[in-house]
Amino acid sequence: MSARIEPPARALAAPVSPATGPGTAEVRSAAKVRIPAAKRDKKPARRADAQLKIQLAGRPATRRNGARNQPEGRFWRILCLCEIANFATLRRHLGRPRADALVRDVAERITDIIPDLRVSAAGRALVEIAFERDKPESAAADIDRLRKAFLRPINLEGERYQFQMQFGVAAAPSSESDDVRLAEAAESALEQARLDGRVVMLDLSRADLAFDKLTLMRELPRAIANGEMFLQYQPKVHVRRQEIASAEALIRWQHPVRGLILPGDFISVAEQAGEIGSLTLWTLRKVIADQRALAADGHDLPLFINISGILLADSAFVAEACEIITAAEGAKIGFEITETAVIRDPDSAIRHLQVFADIGVTLAIDDYGAGLSSLAYLKQLPASELKIDKMFVMQLTSSNRDPLIVRSTIDLAHALEMEVTAEGVETPSALALLSVMGCDMVQGFLISRPLGFDAFHKFLCDEADELTGGSVQSSFIRPESFWKRA
Repeated sequence: MSARIEPPARALAAPVSPATGPGTAEVRSAAKVRIPAAKRDKKPARRADAQLKIQLAGRPATRRNGARNQPEGRFWRILCLCEIANFATLRRHLGRPRADALVRDVAERITDIIPDLRVSAAGRALVEIAFERDKPESAAADIDRLRKAFLRPINLEGERYQFQMQFGVAAAPSSESDDVRLAEAAESALEQARLDGRVVMLDLSRADLAFDKLTLMRELPRAIANGEMFLQYQPKVHVRRQEIASAEALIRWQHPVRGLILPGDFISVAEQAGEIGSLTLWTLRKVIADQRALAADGHDLPLFINISGILLADSAFVAEACEIITAAEGAKIGFEITETAVIRDPDSAIRHLQVFADIGVTLAIDDYGAGLSSLAYLKQLPASELKIDKMFVMQLTSSNRDPLIVRSTIDLAHALEMEVTAEGVETPSALALLSVMGCDMVQGFLISRPLGFDAFHKFLCDEADELTGGSVQSSFIRPESFWKRA
Protein backbone atom coordinates (compact mmCIF):
# COMPACT_ATOMS: atom_id res chain seq x y z
CA MET A 1 0.00 0.00 0.00
CA SER A 2 1.43 3.36 -0.86
CA ALA A 3 1.43 5.88 1.90
CA ARG A 4 2.71 9.39 1.89
CA ILE A 5 3.21 12.12 4.41
CA GLU A 6 3.22 15.76 3.59
CA PRO A 7 4.64 18.74 5.47
CA PRO A 8 2.72 19.07 8.74
CA ALA A 9 0.59 21.94 7.53
CA ARG A 10 -0.82 19.56 4.94
CA ALA A 11 -0.23 16.29 6.75
CA LEU A 12 -3.16 16.88 9.05
CA ALA A 13 -6.30 14.97 8.09
CA ALA A 14 -7.78 17.05 5.33
CA PRO A 15 -11.53 17.32 4.75
CA VAL A 16 -13.03 15.04 2.11
CA SER A 17 -16.04 16.35 0.30
CA PRO A 18 -19.11 14.11 0.25
CA ALA A 19 -19.09 14.08 -3.53
CA THR A 20 -15.54 12.81 -3.71
CA GLY A 21 -15.39 11.14 -0.34
CA PRO A 22 -13.33 8.19 0.72
CA GLY A 23 -15.49 5.76 -1.22
CA THR A 24 -15.08 7.63 -4.50
CA ALA A 25 -11.32 7.49 -4.23
CA GLU A 26 -11.56 3.72 -4.09
CA VAL A 27 -13.38 3.20 -7.40
CA ARG A 28 -10.37 1.78 -9.21
CA SER A 29 -9.31 -0.66 -6.51
CA ALA A 30 -12.80 -1.77 -5.53
CA ALA A 31 -14.05 -2.69 -8.96
CA LYS A 32 -12.85 -6.27 -8.49
CA VAL A 33 -13.18 -8.54 -5.51
CA ARG A 34 -9.79 -8.88 -3.88
CA ILE A 35 -8.07 -9.51 -0.61
CA PRO A 36 -7.83 -6.03 0.86
CA ALA A 37 -6.29 -4.81 4.07
CA ALA A 38 -6.37 -7.10 7.08
CA LYS A 39 -8.96 -6.92 9.80
CA ARG A 40 -9.48 -3.56 11.42
CA ASP A 41 -10.84 -3.09 14.85
CA LYS A 42 -13.15 -0.11 15.36
CA LYS A 43 -11.20 0.70 18.49
CA PRO A 44 -7.61 -0.60 18.59
CA ALA A 45 -6.79 -2.45 21.78
CA ARG A 46 -4.96 -0.28 24.28
CA ARG A 47 -3.53 -3.07 26.45
CA ALA A 48 -0.20 -4.46 25.27
CA ASP A 49 0.44 -8.19 25.27
CA ALA A 50 3.01 -8.74 28.02
CA GLN A 51 4.89 -11.37 26.04
CA LEU A 52 5.18 -9.21 22.95
CA LYS A 53 5.83 -5.90 24.63
CA ILE A 54 9.07 -4.33 23.48
CA GLN A 55 9.96 -1.38 25.67
CA LEU A 56 13.32 0.33 25.57
CA ALA A 57 14.68 0.31 29.09
CA GLY A 58 17.03 2.76 30.71
CA ARG A 59 15.80 5.79 28.79
CA PRO A 60 14.18 8.85 30.33
CA ALA A 61 10.45 9.08 29.79
CA THR A 62 10.48 12.70 28.73
CA ARG A 63 12.46 14.38 25.98
CA ARG A 64 14.14 12.54 23.13
CA ASN A 65 16.64 13.39 20.37
CA GLY A 66 15.25 16.53 18.78
CA ALA A 67 13.68 17.54 22.09
CA ARG A 68 16.73 17.07 24.28
CA ASN A 69 18.11 20.58 23.75
CA GLN A 70 14.83 22.34 24.23
CA PRO A 71 13.89 24.14 27.46
CA GLU A 72 11.72 22.09 29.79
CA GLY A 73 8.10 22.13 28.62
CA ARG A 74 8.91 23.17 25.02
CA PHE A 75 8.70 19.75 23.30
CA TRP A 76 5.98 17.70 21.62
CA ARG A 77 4.60 14.35 22.70
CA ILE A 78 4.01 11.95 19.80
CA LEU A 79 1.87 8.81 19.76
CA CYS A 80 1.75 6.70 16.60
CA LEU A 81 -0.37 3.62 15.92
CA CYS A 82 1.23 1.44 13.26
CA GLU A 83 -0.95 -1.32 11.79
CA ILE A 84 -0.06 -4.32 9.62
CA ALA A 85 -2.76 -3.84 7.01
CA ASN A 86 -2.20 -7.17 5.25
CA PHE A 87 -2.02 -9.21 8.46
CA ALA A 88 -4.69 -11.69 7.30
CA THR A 89 -2.79 -12.42 4.10
CA LEU A 90 0.50 -12.87 5.96
CA ARG A 91 -1.17 -15.15 8.50
CA ARG A 92 -2.51 -17.32 5.70
CA HIS A 93 1.01 -17.82 4.33
CA LEU A 94 2.92 -18.03 7.61
CA GLY A 95 0.45 -19.86 9.84
CA ARG A 96 -1.06 -18.55 13.04
CA PRO A 97 1.87 -19.16 15.47
CA ARG A 98 4.38 -17.28 13.31
CA ALA A 99 1.88 -14.57 12.39
CA ASP A 100 1.21 -13.85 16.06
CA ALA A 101 4.85 -12.79 16.39
CA LEU A 102 4.79 -10.36 13.46
CA VAL A 103 4.32 -7.37 15.74
CA ARG A 104 7.64 -8.30 17.35
CA ASP A 105 9.32 -8.24 13.94
CA VAL A 106 7.77 -4.86 13.19
CA ALA A 107 8.78 -3.45 16.57
CA GLU A 108 12.36 -4.66 16.16
CA ARG A 109 12.67 -3.07 12.74
CA ILE A 110 11.28 0.21 14.09
CA THR A 111 13.77 0.34 16.96
CA ASP A 112 16.60 -0.59 14.59
CA ILE A 113 15.75 2.40 12.41
CA ILE A 114 15.13 4.95 15.20
CA PRO A 115 16.49 3.56 18.50
CA ASP A 116 15.02 6.18 20.84
CA LEU A 117 11.39 5.25 20.13
CA ARG A 118 9.37 3.45 22.81
CA VAL A 119 7.58 0.61 21.02
CA SER A 120 5.02 -1.85 22.37
CA ALA A 121 2.50 -4.28 20.93
CA ALA A 122 -1.09 -3.07 21.18
CA GLY A 123 -2.72 -5.97 19.37
CA ARG A 124 -2.00 -8.87 17.02
CA ALA A 125 -1.48 -6.49 14.10
CA LEU A 126 -0.99 -3.19 15.91
CA VAL A 127 2.12 -1.51 17.30
CA GLU A 128 2.17 1.61 19.48
CA ILE A 129 5.07 4.06 19.16
CA ALA A 130 5.66 6.85 21.69
CA PHE A 131 8.37 9.51 21.56
CA GLU A 132 9.08 13.22 21.90
CA ARG A 133 10.40 15.79 19.43
CA ASP A 134 11.06 19.51 19.36
CA LYS A 135 8.37 20.12 16.71
CA PRO A 136 5.75 18.16 14.73
CA GLU A 137 7.83 18.47 11.55
CA SER A 138 10.58 16.37 13.15
CA ALA A 139 8.04 13.71 14.12
CA ALA A 140 6.60 13.71 10.59
CA ALA A 141 10.09 13.16 9.19
CA ASP A 142 10.66 10.19 11.55
CA ILE A 143 7.36 8.56 10.63
CA ASP A 144 8.16 9.02 6.96
CA ARG A 145 11.49 7.23 7.53
CA LEU A 146 9.56 4.31 8.99
CA ARG A 147 7.05 4.32 6.15
CA LYS A 148 9.81 4.18 3.55
CA ALA A 149 11.65 1.44 5.45
CA PHE A 150 8.58 -0.81 5.33
CA LEU A 151 8.36 -0.44 1.56
CA ARG A 152 11.24 -2.92 1.47
CA PRO A 153 10.40 -6.61 2.12
CA ILE A 154 11.23 -8.16 5.50
CA ASN A 155 13.19 -11.40 5.68
CA LEU A 156 11.37 -13.96 7.81
CA GLU A 157 13.16 -17.26 8.23
CA GLY A 158 14.81 -17.12 4.83
CA GLU A 159 11.80 -15.80 2.86
CA ARG A 160 11.00 -12.21 1.99
CA TYR A 161 7.55 -10.81 2.79
CA GLN A 162 6.07 -7.45 1.93
CA PHE A 163 4.37 -5.67 4.85
CA GLN A 164 1.67 -3.12 4.09
CA MET A 165 1.74 -0.61 6.94
CA GLN A 166 -0.64 2.13 8.00
CA PHE A 167 0.31 4.97 10.31
CA GLY A 168 -2.00 7.13 12.43
CA VAL A 169 -0.15 9.81 14.40
CA ALA A 170 -1.15 12.30 17.09
CA ALA A 171 1.09 15.18 18.22
CA ALA A 172 0.50 17.27 21.34
CA PRO A 173 2.56 20.03 22.97
CA SER A 174 4.08 19.17 26.34
CA SER A 175 1.49 21.39 28.03
CA GLU A 176 -1.19 18.92 26.86
CA SER A 177 -1.12 16.25 29.58
CA ASP A 178 -4.30 14.36 28.69
CA ASP A 179 -3.08 10.88 27.72
CA VAL A 180 -6.60 9.69 26.90
CA ARG A 181 -7.11 12.51 24.40
CA LEU A 182 -3.74 11.77 22.79
CA ALA A 183 -4.66 8.08 22.46
CA GLU A 184 -8.09 8.87 21.00
CA ALA A 185 -6.53 11.26 18.49
CA ALA A 186 -4.06 8.57 17.39
CA GLU A 187 -6.94 6.13 16.93
CA SER A 188 -8.88 8.70 14.90
CA ALA A 189 -5.80 9.31 12.77
CA LEU A 190 -5.48 5.57 12.12
CA GLU A 191 -9.13 5.36 11.09
CA GLN A 192 -8.52 8.22 8.63
CA ALA A 193 -5.34 6.55 7.37
CA ARG A 194 -7.30 3.38 6.59
CA LEU A 195 -9.76 5.38 4.51
CA ASP A 196 -7.23 7.62 2.76
CA GLY A 197 -4.45 5.10 2.20
CA ARG A 198 -1.77 7.47 3.52
CA VAL A 199 -0.10 8.57 6.73
CA VAL A 200 -2.37 10.86 8.77
CA MET A 201 -1.05 13.11 11.53
CA LEU A 202 -3.29 15.10 13.88
CA ASP A 203 -2.00 18.16 15.73
CA LEU A 204 -3.81 18.46 19.07
CA SER A 205 -2.74 22.07 19.47
CA ARG A 206 -5.51 22.83 17.01
CA ALA A 207 -8.56 23.55 19.12
CA ASP A 208 -10.84 22.40 16.31
CA LEU A 209 -9.74 18.78 16.78
CA ALA A 210 -11.28 18.37 20.23
CA PHE A 211 -14.22 16.00 19.70
CA ASP A 212 -15.97 16.96 22.90
CA LYS A 213 -19.54 15.79 23.15
CA LEU A 214 -21.06 19.16 24.04
CA THR A 215 -19.63 20.78 20.92
CA LEU A 216 -20.76 17.91 18.71
CA MET A 217 -24.24 18.10 20.24
CA ARG A 218 -24.45 21.78 19.30
CA GLU A 219 -23.12 21.23 15.79
CA LEU A 220 -25.09 18.12 14.85
CA PRO A 221 -28.43 19.80 13.92
CA ARG A 222 -26.55 22.28 11.71
CA ALA A 223 -24.59 19.44 10.12
CA ILE A 224 -27.76 17.58 9.18
CA ALA A 225 -29.34 20.76 7.77
CA ASN A 226 -26.20 21.80 5.83
CA GLY A 227 -25.62 18.48 4.11
CA GLU A 228 -22.42 17.57 5.94
CA MET A 229 -23.59 13.98 6.29
CA PHE A 230 -22.99 11.48 3.50
CA LEU A 231 -23.42 7.75 3.00
CA GLN A 232 -21.15 4.89 2.01
CA TYR A 233 -22.39 1.48 0.94
CA GLN A 234 -20.91 -1.95 1.67
CA PRO A 235 -22.26 -4.76 -0.55
CA LYS A 236 -23.44 -8.17 0.59
CA VAL A 237 -22.90 -11.10 -1.76
CA HIS A 238 -25.17 -14.14 -2.01
CA VAL A 239 -22.86 -17.14 -1.78
CA ARG A 240 -24.81 -19.63 -3.89
CA ARG A 241 -26.06 -17.20 -6.54
CA GLN A 242 -22.65 -15.50 -6.76
CA GLU A 243 -24.20 -12.05 -7.05
CA ILE A 244 -24.60 -8.88 -5.03
CA ALA A 245 -27.80 -9.33 -3.07
CA SER A 246 -28.03 -6.06 -1.11
CA ALA A 247 -25.93 -3.40 0.59
CA GLU A 248 -25.67 -1.72 3.98
CA ALA A 249 -25.71 2.08 4.18
CA LEU A 250 -23.15 3.56 6.58
CA ILE A 251 -23.35 7.21 7.57
CA ARG A 252 -20.35 9.55 7.76
CA TRP A 253 -19.97 13.17 8.90
CA GLN A 254 -17.70 15.39 6.79
CA HIS A 255 -17.10 18.32 9.15
CA PRO A 256 -16.00 21.54 7.37
CA VAL A 257 -13.22 22.11 9.92
CA ARG A 258 -12.57 18.84 11.75
CA GLY A 259 -12.59 16.65 8.65
CA LEU A 260 -14.09 13.17 8.63
CA ILE A 261 -15.92 12.14 11.81
CA LEU A 262 -16.79 8.45 12.04
CA PRO A 263 -20.08 7.09 13.46
CA GLY A 264 -18.43 5.92 16.67
CA ASP A 265 -17.79 9.57 17.53
CA PHE A 266 -21.25 10.98 16.84
CA ILE A 267 -24.00 8.31 16.93
CA SER A 268 -24.03 8.13 20.74
CA VAL A 269 -23.95 11.95 20.79
CA ALA A 270 -26.97 12.04 18.49
CA GLU A 271 -28.82 9.68 20.82
CA GLN A 272 -28.01 11.78 23.89
CA ALA A 273 -28.88 15.04 22.13
CA GLY A 274 -32.21 13.73 20.88
CA GLU A 275 -31.12 14.10 17.24
CA ILE A 276 -30.97 10.42 16.36
CA GLY A 277 -34.51 10.51 14.98
CA SER A 278 -33.86 13.37 12.54
CA LEU A 279 -30.51 11.83 11.57
CA THR A 280 -32.14 8.47 10.81
CA LEU A 281 -34.97 10.06 8.84
CA TRP A 282 -32.40 11.97 6.75
CA THR A 283 -30.61 8.68 6.13
CA LEU A 284 -33.86 6.96 5.17
CA ARG A 285 -34.76 9.65 2.61
CA LYS A 286 -31.26 9.59 1.14
CA VAL A 287 -31.18 5.78 0.92
CA ILE A 288 -34.57 5.74 -0.83
CA ALA A 289 -33.29 8.27 -3.38
CA ASP A 290 -30.12 6.26 -3.95
CA GLN A 291 -32.07 2.99 -4.24
CA ARG A 292 -34.31 4.50 -6.90
CA ALA A 293 -31.30 5.83 -8.82
CA LEU A 294 -29.67 2.39 -8.78
CA ALA A 295 -32.91 0.65 -9.77
CA ALA A 296 -33.34 3.02 -12.72
CA ASP A 297 -29.91 1.91 -13.95
CA GLY A 298 -30.73 -1.79 -13.64
CA HIS A 299 -29.43 -2.44 -10.11
CA ASP A 300 -32.65 -2.95 -8.18
CA LEU A 301 -31.31 -4.33 -4.91
CA PRO A 302 -32.38 -3.66 -1.29
CA LEU A 303 -30.45 -1.10 0.74
CA PHE A 304 -30.32 -1.47 4.53
CA ILE A 305 -29.95 1.19 7.20
CA ASN A 306 -29.20 0.79 10.91
CA ILE A 307 -31.93 1.71 13.38
CA SER A 308 -31.10 2.78 16.93
CA GLY A 309 -32.82 0.91 19.73
CA ILE A 310 -34.07 4.22 21.12
CA LEU A 311 -36.19 4.74 18.01
CA LEU A 312 -37.93 1.38 18.26
CA ALA A 313 -39.83 2.72 21.26
CA ASP A 314 -40.60 6.07 19.57
CA SER A 315 -44.10 5.94 18.09
CA ALA A 316 -43.70 9.32 16.36
CA PHE A 317 -40.54 8.17 14.57
CA VAL A 318 -42.17 4.90 13.51
CA ALA A 319 -45.18 6.73 12.09
CA GLU A 320 -43.03 9.21 10.12
CA ALA A 321 -40.70 6.50 8.84
CA CYS A 322 -43.68 4.45 7.64
CA GLU A 323 -45.12 7.51 5.90
CA ILE A 324 -41.81 8.12 4.05
CA ILE A 325 -41.50 4.47 2.99
CA THR A 326 -45.09 4.07 1.79
CA ALA A 327 -44.79 7.32 -0.18
CA ALA A 328 -41.73 5.90 -1.95
CA GLU A 329 -43.70 3.22 -3.72
CA GLY A 330 -41.62 0.23 -4.76
CA ALA A 331 -38.43 1.26 -2.96
CA LYS A 332 -36.58 -1.75 -1.54
CA ILE A 333 -35.55 -0.75 1.98
CA GLY A 334 -34.33 -2.82 4.89
CA PHE A 335 -33.66 -2.07 8.56
CA GLU A 336 -30.87 -3.60 10.63
CA ILE A 337 -31.50 -3.77 14.36
CA THR A 338 -29.45 -5.24 17.20
CA GLU A 339 -30.65 -7.64 19.87
CA THR A 340 -29.85 -5.11 22.60
CA ALA A 341 -32.15 -2.64 20.86
CA VAL A 342 -35.04 -5.05 21.37
CA ILE A 343 -34.15 -5.93 24.95
CA ARG A 344 -34.48 -2.27 26.04
CA ASP A 345 -38.25 -2.30 25.54
CA PRO A 346 -39.24 -5.63 23.97
CA ASP A 347 -42.98 -5.06 23.78
CA SER A 348 -42.73 -1.72 21.94
CA ALA A 349 -39.83 -2.88 19.79
CA ILE A 350 -41.51 -6.07 18.61
CA ARG A 351 -44.80 -4.24 17.96
CA HIS A 352 -43.13 -1.50 15.90
CA LEU A 353 -40.93 -3.96 14.01
CA GLN A 354 -44.08 -5.79 12.98
CA VAL A 355 -45.46 -2.48 11.68
CA PHE A 356 -42.36 -2.06 9.52
CA ALA A 357 -42.59 -5.65 8.29
CA ASP A 358 -46.24 -5.16 7.37
CA ILE A 359 -45.36 -2.33 4.93
CA GLY A 360 -42.67 -4.39 3.24
CA VAL A 361 -39.51 -3.40 5.10
CA THR A 362 -37.02 -6.27 5.27
CA LEU A 363 -35.70 -6.69 8.81
CA ALA A 364 -32.27 -8.02 9.71
CA ILE A 365 -30.91 -8.81 13.18
CA ASP A 366 -27.46 -7.21 13.31
CA ASP A 367 -24.38 -8.25 15.34
CA TYR A 368 -25.96 -11.51 16.46
CA GLY A 369 -23.96 -13.09 19.26
CA ALA A 370 -22.22 -9.89 20.35
CA GLY A 371 -24.77 -9.14 23.06
CA LEU A 372 -27.02 -11.22 25.28
CA SER A 373 -28.56 -13.42 22.62
CA SER A 374 -32.09 -14.36 23.64
CA LEU A 375 -33.96 -17.11 21.85
CA ALA A 376 -37.16 -15.87 23.47
CA TYR A 377 -36.88 -12.57 21.57
CA LEU A 378 -35.41 -14.13 18.45
CA LYS A 379 -38.44 -16.29 17.78
CA GLN A 380 -40.78 -13.28 18.19
CA LEU A 381 -39.00 -10.92 15.81
CA PRO A 382 -40.46 -10.61 12.29
CA ALA A 383 -36.95 -10.70 10.81
CA SER A 384 -35.95 -12.49 7.61
CA GLU A 385 -32.17 -12.12 7.96
CA LEU A 386 -29.70 -12.76 10.77
CA LYS A 387 -26.18 -11.26 10.64
CA ILE A 388 -23.47 -13.12 12.57
CA ASP A 389 -21.16 -10.70 14.34
CA LYS A 390 -17.70 -10.39 12.82
CA MET A 391 -16.03 -11.35 16.12
CA PHE A 392 -16.94 -14.97 15.31
CA VAL A 393 -16.14 -14.77 11.60
CA MET A 394 -12.68 -13.21 11.77
CA GLN A 395 -11.27 -16.13 13.78
CA LEU A 396 -13.26 -18.74 11.89
CA THR A 397 -10.27 -20.58 10.41
CA SER A 398 -7.99 -20.26 13.44
CA SER A 399 -10.33 -21.06 16.32
CA ASN A 400 -11.79 -24.33 17.57
CA ARG A 401 -14.98 -22.88 19.02
CA ASP A 402 -15.97 -20.17 16.54
CA PRO A 403 -16.79 -22.62 13.71
CA LEU A 404 -19.10 -24.53 16.06
CA ILE A 405 -20.87 -21.33 17.09
CA VAL A 406 -21.22 -20.12 13.51
CA ARG A 407 -22.48 -23.48 12.22
CA SER A 408 -25.06 -23.83 15.00
CA THR A 409 -26.21 -20.23 14.45
CA ILE A 410 -26.68 -20.88 10.72
CA ASP A 411 -28.71 -24.01 11.44
CA LEU A 412 -30.81 -22.17 14.03
CA ALA A 413 -31.55 -19.26 11.68
CA HIS A 414 -32.51 -21.59 8.86
CA ALA A 415 -34.84 -23.45 11.20
CA LEU A 416 -36.49 -20.09 11.93
CA GLU A 417 -36.74 -19.45 8.15
CA MET A 418 -34.15 -16.67 8.15
CA GLU A 419 -31.24 -16.16 5.78
CA VAL A 420 -27.81 -15.74 7.34
CA THR A 421 -25.19 -13.09 6.59
CA ALA A 422 -21.63 -13.39 7.91
CA GLU A 423 -19.98 -10.04 8.65
CA GLY A 424 -16.25 -9.41 8.62
CA VAL A 425 -15.33 -11.88 5.85
CA GLU A 426 -11.76 -11.04 4.88
CA THR A 427 -10.15 -14.23 3.55
CA PRO A 428 -10.99 -16.80 0.87
CA SER A 429 -10.59 -19.58 3.43
CA ALA A 430 -13.28 -18.04 5.63
CA LEU A 431 -15.54 -17.63 2.60
CA ALA A 432 -15.01 -21.25 1.60
CA LEU A 433 -15.79 -22.53 5.10
CA LEU A 434 -18.92 -20.39 5.37
CA SER A 435 -20.09 -21.72 2.01
CA VAL A 436 -19.67 -25.30 3.22
CA MET A 437 -21.61 -24.44 6.38
CA GLY A 438 -24.54 -23.21 4.32
CA CYS A 439 -24.18 -19.48 5.00
CA ASP A 440 -26.38 -17.52 2.59
CA MET A 441 -24.59 -14.16 2.30
CA VAL A 442 -21.23 -12.63 3.16
CA GLN A 443 -20.10 -9.08 3.82
CA GLY A 444 -16.61 -7.76 4.46
CA PHE A 445 -13.38 -6.41 3.04
CA LEU A 446 -12.88 -9.53 0.89
CA ILE A 447 -15.81 -8.28 -1.20
CA SER A 448 -15.40 -4.54 -0.79
CA ARG A 449 -14.82 -1.78 1.69
CA PRO A 450 -17.62 0.75 2.23
CA LEU A 451 -17.89 2.87 -0.93
CA GLY A 452 -19.31 6.29 -1.73
CA PHE A 453 -22.40 6.21 -3.93
CA ASP A 454 -20.56 6.84 -7.21
CA ALA A 455 -17.94 4.21 -6.39
CA PHE A 456 -20.63 1.73 -5.34
CA HIS A 457 -22.54 2.34 -8.58
CA LYS A 458 -19.37 1.67 -10.61
CA PHE A 459 -18.73 -1.45 -8.54
CA LEU A 460 -22.19 -2.77 -9.48
CA CYS A 461 -21.71 -1.89 -13.14
CA ASP A 462 -18.32 -3.60 -13.30
CA GLU A 463 -19.70 -6.76 -11.74
CA ALA A 464 -22.66 -6.73 -14.13
CA ASP A 465 -20.25 -6.42 -17.07
CA GLU A 466 -18.30 -9.43 -15.79
CA LEU A 467 -21.46 -11.53 -15.65
CA THR A 468 -22.79 -10.50 -19.08
CA GLY A 469 -19.51 -10.31 -20.95
CA GLY A 470 -19.52 -13.93 -21.98
CA SER A 471 -17.93 -15.33 -18.85
CA VAL A 472 -19.91 -18.04 -17.13
CA GLN A 473 -18.25 -17.46 -13.79
CA SER A 474 -18.80 -14.42 -11.62
CA SER A 475 -15.84 -12.28 -10.66
CA PHE A 476 -16.44 -13.46 -7.09
CA ILE A 477 -15.05 -16.85 -8.08
CA ARG A 478 -11.27 -16.73 -8.29
CA PRO A 479 -8.65 -19.40 -8.87
CA GLU A 480 -6.24 -20.16 -6.03
CA SER A 481 -3.45 -18.42 -7.92
CA PHE A 482 -5.41 -15.14 -7.78
CA TRP A 483 -5.63 -15.18 -3.99
CA LYS A 484 -1.93 -15.91 -3.70
CA ARG A 485 -1.14 -12.87 -5.82
CA ALA A 486 -3.55 -10.59 -3.98
